[in-house]
Amino acid sequence: MIFRIATMLSSLFIVVAISAALTKSFQTRDHLTPQEVDLVRDAQVLDKRIEVFIKAVDRRMLVINGVTTPNTKQLKKDTELWGELPSGTRGELVGDIAGIFDEAITNIDDVSSRDERNPLIPKALRRLAQSVNTVMAQLSPLRDQAKSEAEIASFELLNEDAKSILEAANKLPAEVDKKGKAKEGKH
Repeated sequence: MIFRIATMLSSLFIVVAISAALTKSFQTRDHLTPQEVDLVRDAQVLDKRIEVFIKAVDRRMLVINGVTTPNTKQLKKDTELWGELPSGTRGELVGDIAGIFDEAITNIDDVSSRDERNPLIPKALRRLAQSVNTVMAQLSPLRDQAKSEAEIASFELLNEDAKSILEAANKLPAEVDKKGKAKEGKH
C-alpha cells in the first residue's frame, strides 16, 4: 500500500514537472520590451502610439539587419529612452514584428469602434502602411531562407498582418492636401 502511494506521488510529480516544462516551452515571448511597453502606455494619442509601434519594429529590423551596437549618436540616444536593442533569433524577431503590427491594428480598431470619424485613424493607418511596405520589402528576400517551422510561421503571421494593414489603408479615401488647398484659395 505504501509502495503504491509512493509510486502514485512520484508519477504525479513527473506529470507536474513535464507539464511545467511544456508550459514554459509553449509560452510566447513578449513582442515589446518593458521600456517599449512603457512608451506605448505613455502615448495616449493614436498617431503617437502608432509611431511608438513603428519605432519598435524599426529596432527589430536593425537587429535583423545586423546592427546590434549603438555606434551612432542617434542609436545611443535611442538606447537611453528605449533600452537595449531587442535580442532573439530572426524567427523570434519577425514574430515580434508581427505581434507589434497586430497590436497596432488592435489599437486602430479600438479607436475606430469608439469614434470612426476620428481624423487620426487615416493618418495612423497611412503611416503604419508605409512602415509595412518598408519592412516587407526588406524581409521578403529572407522569407525564402526560413528553415524552422517557427520561423516560417512567424513570416506567415507577419504576412497576414501586413495584408490586413495594406487592405485597410487601400480602403481609405484619397488624402486631401490641406496646404495645397489653402495656397490655391489665397491666389
